[in-house]
Amino acid sequence: MAEYITWDHEDLWWRGAFPSRPYSPGHKYEDFRPAYRYGYESGMRHEGRSWEDVKENLRTGWDRFEGRGPGGAAWENIKDAVRDAWDRITGQQGLDAEKMSESEVDRLTHGGRPR
Repeated sequence: MAEYITWDHEDLWWRGAFPSRPYSPGHKYEDFRPAYRYGYESGMRHEGRSWEDVKENLRTGWDRFEGRGPGGAAWENIKDAVRDAWDRITGQQGLDAEKMSESEVDRLTHGGRPR
């Protein structure tokens, strides 16, 4: 059985990649960490579905996401980070491939699983 990439691995990657994201200026990584985790977990849970198929469910699910924490950010403020994490873990459109290593791009083209 193929092993999935762990959240700990993704968390480290996003911590390093965060400063290059267009929504990062004026924010700390910790402001978006719950959004990245939500996008990661959602991508793992909805494997094989497109962002367009699930985005409305994810929007409504964000308010119930336990990892969001009390007083968590509004969907409009974090949706791009959720989408980034979704795209990265599912290997769908929107990947910032030029900022990833060759092995990361290869991993993502295989549905988030190592070969």
